[in-house]
Amino acid sequence: MASQTLPERGPAGFLNVHKPLHMTSHDVVAVLRRRYRALYRGKKVGHAGTLDPLADGVLVICLGAATRLSQYMMRSRKLYRAQITFGIRTSSYDAAGTVLEEQDCERLQLADIERQLPQFMGEIQQLPPMFSAIKVGGKKLYELARAGIEIERAARPVRIDSIDILQWQPPSLTLQITCGPGTYIRSLAHDLGEALSVGAHLSGLTRFASGDFHLHDSLALDILLQQDDWEALIVRPYTALRQEPCIVLSAREAQALQHGQCIARKDEQQAETAFAFDAQQRLVAIVQRRRQQWKPQKVFPYLD
Repeated sequence: MASQTLPERGPAGFLNVHKPLHMTSHDVVAVLRRRYRALYRGKKVGHAGTLDPLADGVLVICLGAATRLSQYMMRSRKLYRAQITFGIRTSSYDAAGTVLEEQDCERLQLADIERQLPQFMGEIQQLPPMFSAIKVGGKKLYELARAGIEIERAARPVRIDSIDILQWQPPSLTLQITCGPGTYIRSLAHDLGEALSVGAHLSGLTRFASGDFHLHDSLALDILLQQDDWEALIVRPYTALRQEPCIVLSAREAQALQHGQCIARKDEQQAETAFAFDAQQRLVAIVQRRRQQWKPQKVFPYLD
């Protein structure tokens, strides 16, 4: 495609990409950014929720102005299939780490595991692994871990809605897990091994869903990179955010928000924050409740 025929602004929205094994989420973003620039002159590409290199599955990619929505997309519920191997502790809590200890787990029974699982469901406190992207004192934990430094980490509240046993082939257990954002499945694997006094690590992970983005609808990365037009593949904000609190604007209200002005709050939406769409289903703004008004928090140039 000749450069003079490229549109001035790339399409905005989300791509449901099947992240391959052995690639980081940053790697996927990097190759898609190069393709997005080649197709549309578009520059901004990001993701909504990291997957480790040894995990595959749904990776939500944000394009153009939709990168400003990544924080809202990341708070959606996740569905995983996880394989846990007992008897081996590793430094990273997964198969990529150094083996720290091996322990006999021949006596481990499924009934033992079933007794321990309830303590990991609901609202729990979880200690993140050292090999994680959480920042402490301006440094990412994995940077410290690679330098051989381990520091104290504060446990964080996470929510695990369900844990279902799919298969038990000693010493490996396959689980289906539904959880909220910020949950480390690697930590769950490690903590379950500790609770059973045999040690464990995460030996496989697939993300089957992130919010309304499902694996059976995802796009293979190599196929996506061969496409010359992504328009029909992009999930628009109106579709992606349909489970969030939303309001529909009149033309006058849309114009007011575009100019940074508050609008009257209608009684049907009681949320503190809402997504404001016009009659054409274009995202106009993210608004915040202020008494009897909606105040624009983020304004978009009529994001389709």
